[in-house]
Amino acid sequence: MKALGRYAIATTLFVTFAVGGLWPFVDAGGRTSLLLAAGIALPVQWVAFLLVARALDDSNQFLLRWGIGILARMGLVAAVGLLLPRLGGFDGNVLILSLCGFFFVLLLLEPLFFRTQAPARFAQ
Repeated sequence: MKALGRYAIATTLFVTFAVGGLWPFVDAGGRTSLLLAAGIALPVQWVAFLLVARALDDSNQFLLRWGIGILARMGLVAAVGLLLPRLGGFDGNVLILSLCGFFFVLLLLEPLFFRTQAPARFAQ
């Protein structure tokens, strides 16, 4: 699927630039937290994008998969927040904020990579 490949490249570049831009402003714990947040956010976003992109022709499936993806992201942020006290060596503020920020921006990028033509049943 070409859209997934383009989305994966674009999101990887965005997250790489974001981590690089924030790198000088955080300490060692913040840096590992940034890398962990990037490592969590990217694969989750790719899977969610793939599931939603495959349901573009069916509006019910599209909304169902989009909602499941949103709930999965929220659950993941909650799980990381609950596990944070047990994770040593991470800056909790940087981890949660960067994870939420990555999810937010990458979610906003998704529609740019959906195919531009309307499904045949809507075209008239």
